[in-house]
Formats: sequence, structure tokens, C-alpha cells
Amino acid sequence: MLNFNDIMETITMIQEENLDIRTITMGISLLDCADSDIDRSCEKVYNKITTKAKDLVAVGESIERKYGIPIVNKRISVTPIAMLVAASGGDPVKYAKTLDKAAKEVGVNFIGGFSALVQKGFSAGDKELIQSIPRALAETDFVCSSVNIGSTKAGINMDAVKMMGEVVREAAELTKDKQCIGAAKLVVFCNAPEDNPFMAGAFHGVSEPDVVLNVGVSGPGVVRAALSRLPEDAPLNEVAELIKKTAFKITRMGQLVGTEAASMLGVPFGIIDLSLAPTPAVGDSVAYILEEIGLEQCGTHGTTAALAMLNDAVKKGGVMASSSVGGLSGAFIPVTEDAGMIDAARKETLSIEKLEAMTAVCSVGLDMIVIPGDTPATTISAIIADEAAIGMVNSKTTAVRVIPAIGVAEGEELDFGGLLGNGPVMKLRPQSSAKMINRGGRIPAPMQSLKN
Repeated sequence: MLNFNDIMETITMIQEENLDIRTITMGISLLDCADSDIDRSCEKVYNKITTKAKDLVAVGESIERKYGIPIVNKRISVTPIAMLVAASGGDPVKYAKTLDKAAKEVGVNFIGGFSALVQKGFSAGDKELIQSIPRALAETDFVCSSVNIGSTKAGINMDAVKMMGEVVREAAELTKDKQCIGAAKLVVFCNAPEDNPFMAGAFHGVSEPDVVLNVGVSGPGVVRAALSRLPEDAPLNEVAELIKKTAFKITRMGQLVGTEAASMLGVPFGIIDLSLAPTPAVGDSVAYILEEIGLEQCGTHGTTAALAMLNDAVKKGGVMASSSVGGLSGAFIPVTEDAGMIDAARKETLSIEKLEAMTAVCSVGLDMIVIPGDTPATTISAIIADEAAIGMVNSKTTAVRVIPAIGVAEGEELDFGGLLGNGPVMKLRPQSSAKMINRGGRIPAPMQSLKN
């Protein structure tokens, strides 16, 4: 039974507190598009995507009009393209350009899945795809890429880690005239989920249905607004309870949108990703939630504890609201995409070391961080290895999306525009990690992997 107060509360959340559905993402399997001829394979890929996703944008816009709920992005994720490269051979960039063409045809914001899964080693097609990532991202507009280099069950593939440091740097160099955007469309994972609807890391896992619809909700502004109405001396257990109740309301809206969109498209509804995804808009910030809890500024002492409580409460509230929770689910901390994080980074309250500690208790990892343009590839690899170790040992998803600011002077910023935002160059340790990275090999799986 609809309650007038509930309706008015939802309207306020949308109009004043930046509540939105961040994305509806259609996952499409391309396994049946494999072919020994790369041109025939690309043709099959294009035809399948443009057939299955032809109504995705229209359906999203229809639901927006019907309920007045903003759906910010309509996206597509596909089977890791390295699997198709294994069958066809040839230049993987052909697949990237095919994905880009299909994305433009159906009108989506991004398409993810120019990806490889190499946590335990390289199979056919993996190295070829990884080496082509910088060109693929430089020569396309909407394609996103991800590589999974580690897992709790497999350990960390350090040969892949070394490669990815070089790939991240090259991706930034090839797009230095576009604010190094190539690196902003590339994520390096440990324990990557197969049903993540968020870019740039989305891909359609091999255990997923042929076609599925996943939803990513948002709402940091809603949580912050709710907390602002609490007495300043309210104990933290009451703070956590309010966050949980607010996450429940946000997730119910995502469940409504996802169920209806899947029904209209005639595909199964997959999961809701509960992640609080911030934007550069003032008020729509995870950092501001932490400050509302009681920190003078995000990044100071106590930040990790406050974030752990927030992440846990969001998950508890969301799980009660939907039986289809998946993806990453928690609180995102992308620096350039969060107004509070940007401000804290500018004032150097927030350091990369503090961000690394925060990633141990929240969703994903070191995300959208601008680093010096002269950072060696081995240092980027070491950052990836550190973050992967946190994910591996703690049986959680972690990721790295750093952007070397090629040609940008110290004190200046990169500005990507839109949801990707802007941010200052963050300082790194100058000491070298090259000897460790150049060893290669594999960091063995931890004891936590022995659960059978």
C-alpha cells in the first residue's frame, strides 16, 4: 500500500538529494560469436549486440518518464573478448572497434568487456588482448577494458601485474591529448565479479545467462541528508541503523526499475549492485557521508572505521530489500568522481596510503586516482600488486584505476568532465619497486583459499 509520506520522501530524494539509478547494464554473451575468421566473428558480435540491446536505451527512458527516476547511464557488458581472440587470432583492436560501433548504434554510454582473466596464467588470446589495450582505448570512444590478475583461489599472476603497469602507462600516453582518458577506461582487478554493472570494470561472465539485465543504484546524497537530521551526539550504532534503513529504501527503488526494465526487454533480471556511487556534484559524495558521521575531513584518522561501518550498513540494508544482490555492493571511493574526495586530495588530507587502507573495508579499490606523469611502469605495477594482495587475503574484490598525468605539471589537475570528474596529481613514494616487479612469477594463493 503506497503511503503519501513515502511518495513525498522519494520525490525529495530525487529532486534535492541526487538519488538516481546510476546504470542499467545489459550483459550479453558472445560465446556463440566465436569464429576462426576474425572478420566473421566481428560481424556476429555486432549483429548480436545491436539485436539484443536495440531497445535498451528506449526502455530506460520510458521508465524514467513513468516513475520520474533518473537513470543516468545505459550500458552493455560482454564476454571477455580475449576468449574470442583465442578462436580467431588477428588484431584484437578489430573487436574493440566493433564494440564501439555497436555501442554507438544502440546509443549506450559505455560498453565493457574488452577484458582478459589471467589470475592463474595466460591462455590463448590473453597476451594479445592485453598488449592491444592501449591502442583499443585510444582508437575508440565508448569501450572499457579490464584485466583480472589475481584471486583468493589462484594467487596473483605477477607476470600479468608487470604487463599491466606498462599497459596503464601506455594507455595514458596514447591519450595524453585527451586528458589521458585511456587509463580512466581501464581497471585491473583481483577477484573480479562476473555480474558487475559499473564501468570501467564490467564484463559478462561465462557463468551468466545468454542475456541479462543488471542494475547499479546510487544515493550518497540521500544517506548524507538522512544523517544530517540525526542529533550530533547520536551513538554510532544509531548512525549505522539509519544508514541501513536508508539503503533499504534506495535498493527498493533499484529493484523496481530492474524488474520492470528486464520485463520490458524480455530478458532475465540479474542483480542489484548496492554500491553508493558518488558524482562530482556537491552533496553527492561518500566523503561527505564520512564527514557527516563526525570527521573534520575525509582522510583523517578514523576514516577507515567510519567507512567500514558505512559499507556494512549499506549491505545489510540492501540485502533486506532484494534477494538479487551482487556485483560489488558497498561504498565506492573514486577520487576524481567524488567532490569531497577531490577537496581532501587537494588539501593532502587524503593520501594514496590512506586510500589503500580504506580499500580493505569498502567496495573495489584505488579508483580514479591521478598520479604523476613520470611514474615508472614498475611503480604502477607495485600499486596494482599491493591492492591485489588486499583483495586476495581478504577474499574481496579490489581494483586499481590510476591515471598517469602525462605532460601535466605538478600542482595542475586532469579534468575528464561528466561523471569522471577531475582531480589533482597525488604524490607517490619515490623509492623503486622495480627489482620485485621484474622477478615476475606468481604470488601463491593464501591459506584462505583452502576452503574445500
